[in-house]
Amino acid sequence: MDESTDPLRIALIGTRGVPATYGGFETAVEEIGRRLVDRGHDVTVYCRRNGKPVLEEYRGMKLVFLPAIHHRILETLSHTALSVAHAVTHRPDVAFVFNAGNAPLVPVLRARGIPTTVHVDGLEWKRDKWGGTARRYYRWAEQSCVRQADALIADAQGIVDYYKAEFAVPTELITYGASILTDTAADKLGPQGLTSGEFHLLVARFEPENHVDVIIRGYRLSTSRLPLVVVGSAPYALEHTRKIQELAASDPRVRLLGAVWDQGLLDQLYVHAATYVHGHSVGGTNPSLLRAMGAATPVLAWDVVFNREVLGPDGWFFHDADSLARLIDTADRAPDEIRDTGGALQARAHAVYDWDAVSAAYERLALRLVAGHSTHGLSRGRIERPEPSPVRSAERRPSPLQIEGTPS
Repeated sequence: MDESTDPLRIALIGTRGVPATYGGFETAVEEIGRRLVDRGHDVTVYCRRNGKPVLEEYRGMKLVFLPAIHHRILETLSHTALSVAHAVTHRPDVAFVFNAGNAPLVPVLRARGIPTTVHVDGLEWKRDKWGGTARRYYRWAEQSCVRQADALIADAQGIVDYYKAEFAVPTELITYGASILTDTAADKLGPQGLTSGEFHLLVARFEPENHVDVIIRGYRLSTSRLPLVVVGSAPYALEHTRKIQELAASDPRVRLLGAVWDQGLLDQLYVHAATYVHGHSVGGTNPSLLRAMGAATPVLAWDVVFNREVLGPDGWFFHDADSLARLIDTADRAPDEIRDTGGALQARAHAVYDWDAVSAAYERLALRLVAGHSTHGLSRGRIERPEPSPVRSAERRPSPLQIEGTPS
């Protein structure tokens, strides 16, 4: 923060909160929030109780714990409603709201003169887990964010392009960061029956658009002697979880670890996996994918624009069970070559996905909002041209390995 700039009171609303133990938004809030504190700002994070220890402060961030309705659709919105009610009585200088589904609460903040940005996340209405009513709601929420928020944040160019094409609105491109893991121990693997470099890894919530079932089918078609370790669960998708469990039970090589909250164990799983298999198909820059890149782990990813954007020339891509089986067999036959692609991915993560640069971009946007910027000039002054993303793209270079079964 510039010495001439007064500290801001910043509210981070709409996630499960910190300490981060669940997903990408929570990791972003922790990494960005603590850096904004280091820059001299007063940061408040709204957290769900959900069995977490109720802390007043964490890494310099002030925490407010509030309840939520434990329901697949209402949990996020009910917690955000209570968070907004608290925020409007404490009047932060600026609010960052995560998840476009929280759109109905944005006008409440702005009515109290609190400039508000919405991090829109991915295209929630495309997720297979939602029924027709929920999908219609999320489509409406997208439109509401465009009309109501002072600015929008997207973490991937594909999302920026979507909002430009669909709504003709500029969107701030601010990615996530990646933690670079080096010299990571392997002592937690033994109790899990695992050996460094001798397993494939999948980390995902059990939701249809993450293709956990397709990945298990593809692995079963492969001839790999290395086990497939699956980390994840789903609090609501019981039928889909049952299907995954049945698929896994039919092949002794598949190991379901369930949800893993031990972040040290997770780091060791990422670092010491032979490959990380990423089936996410909806959304922007996925933090689990960045975690694998930061661990220098070769990645086999579902072939969509978001994953290609993140991985660049060093990702291996599949689009169904058969193509994944071919990639796994190829990876097992060429371990040295695939290890080189992991190193290239870590270098890309270090160059492109930097938490310090991401946090600086949030700070600059916060300062612009407090100074009167609004994307549409909705009662907050003139329309301004948004700043470009501070996170530069890595220089593209030819892929060192042509992989059988990889779509062009």
